[in-house]
Amino acid sequence: MKESAMENKTQKTQKAQEVQKIGQTQQIQERQEKFTCENFEYQVIRSDRKTMTLEVRRDGNIVVRAPLRTGLPRIRRFVNQKQEWVLGCLERTKEYREQKPLSADLSEAKRNVYIRKAKETITKRVSYFARLMGVSYRNITIREQKTRWGSCSSEKNLNFNWKLILAPPEVLDYVVVHELCHLKEMNHSKAFWEEVGKVMPEYETHKLWLKENGWRL
Repeated sequence: MKESAMENKTQKTQKAQEVQKIGQTQQIQERQEKFTCENFEYQVIRSDRKTMTLEVRRDGNIVVRAPLRTGLPRIRRFVNQKQEWVLGCLERTKEYREQKPLSADLSEAKRNVYIRKAKETITKRVSYFARLMGVSYRNITIREQKTRWGSCSSEKNLNFNWKLILAPPEVLDYVVVHELCHLKEMNHSKAFWEEVGKVMPEYETHKLWLKENGWRL
């Protein structure tokens, strides 16, 4: 009994050490720090990558992604070289935040009208493209989502954001085709985008429109 108890204690110690190592490895793989430039504050995320990138997010946050061993002087030089570009982006994000989306001031009654219209329109377009593509699906759900325009589950259930009804019809069709293509390829691989291109060769135009104007809906 004593020998068994000792073995259990040793196993628990080894397990705790493994968990600690995993946590340390995760910290090494990605380190986050904040620094201040002359005109703005920015966050630095160091990770296992080869290049540096700079991103100005729509909420005004600035993120620099850099390789783990990149020194702070090099990062600061990189940010200083991009200052003019960053300030221009910050000005545009300020304009974005001051403007309201089309759906912001809708009354509940008007919103419900749009949701019903979205359900009707999206259902018809899904049916049309599914026949065209030779795929089948189960259920269609219309939702209000902040960050997603559509999704497709492994059970073949489709979800769409009702605000798509406020977008140009061809953009709505692009999202429908996008999700239906996931019934063939449940990823965003090269094969997936080839499937999208077969049905909608000009899909990149609609994808870009949604990326640049989706916040307006």
